[in-house]
Amino acid sequence: MARRLRRAGALVAPAPVAAGTGPAAGGPAPAPVSDLELGRREYRRRQSTRSVVVAAISTVVFAALAWWAVTSTPGWERVRFSFFDGESLVAAWPRVLEGLWLNVRVLVVAALGVAVLSTVLSALRTLRGPVFFPVRALVRGYTDLFRGLPLIIVLYLVGFGVPGLGLGIPRLPAEFWGTIALVLTYSAYVSEVVRAGIDAVHPSQRLAARSLGLSHAKTLRLVVFPQALRKVTPALMNDLVSMQKDVGLISVLGAVDAVRAAQIETATAANFTPYVLAGLLFVALALPTLWLTDWLSARLRRREQAGSVV
Repeated sequence: MARRLRRAGALVAPAPVAAGTGPAAGGPAPAPVSDLELGRREYRRRQSTRSVVVAAISTVVFAALAWWAVTSTPGWERVRFSFFDGESLVAAWPRVLEGLWLNVRVLVVAALGVAVLSTVLSALRTLRGPVFFPVRALVRGYTDLFRGLPLIIVLYLVGFGVPGLGLGIPRLPAEFWGTIALVLTYSAYVSEVVRAGIDAVHPSQRLAARSLGLSHAKTLRLVVFPQALRKVTPALMNDLVSMQKDVGLISVLGAVDAVRAAQIETATAANFTPYVLAGLLFVALALPTLWLTDWLSARLRRREQAGSVV
């Protein structure tokens, strides 16, 4: 019997492990990549290089044609002086830049407020049972109302209507009411995005967490919300970019932000270049967020396609 076991052991003896691989070296050796996959990678690399070259050439040609078409118009010199005057830009730069700093402060506070309020709203929409129907209906009505109202009307209602109620509220700056209006409006949009991410999480995740003894709140916080946020991160970043632009609307309440500063400089110099300057500053403010959105989208796409190596 012992002889037969030794023979069987000799027949199924493990194959020798190459040096530097195996559990003792930190894990198994990676699976070899097939020639077919290597050929695909080389083809994609050539196609990517070719696409970059063609895109660069076409962009230069299109920009040159567009510049020629604009500068060849009869009124170009008048438009250039009215919107792209260097002296007016230099003169308006300090005041518009100071106003942009106000926009940045409002954006940071509003983004934090939207993150908190939208998370609470989306969590309330997930409550189940007939006893929570009034809460769900109230949240639904809130999101429908503020998603339907234009932001500028909300700014007027909050900025001029609330102080006019005579509630004994001390006089607060216009940027405070503008921040409140931004939070109310964008919380409705973001809460629906987060709720869509929650619904995209498979129900088995929630059931498994509850079977392990986690409460409803802990299930949302530890299991559902992390997965939901990963699914809707690009959409949330797009909402942030949209809010960066809409921050400039607080100027309708009298706040001296970049847009109002550009309006003052335009009235002083009788030139529209300060508006162009304010627009370029808003673009520069949004570019990092746009690039971050593209990077996150590409990262999520790579993670979803991981394991497709042949």
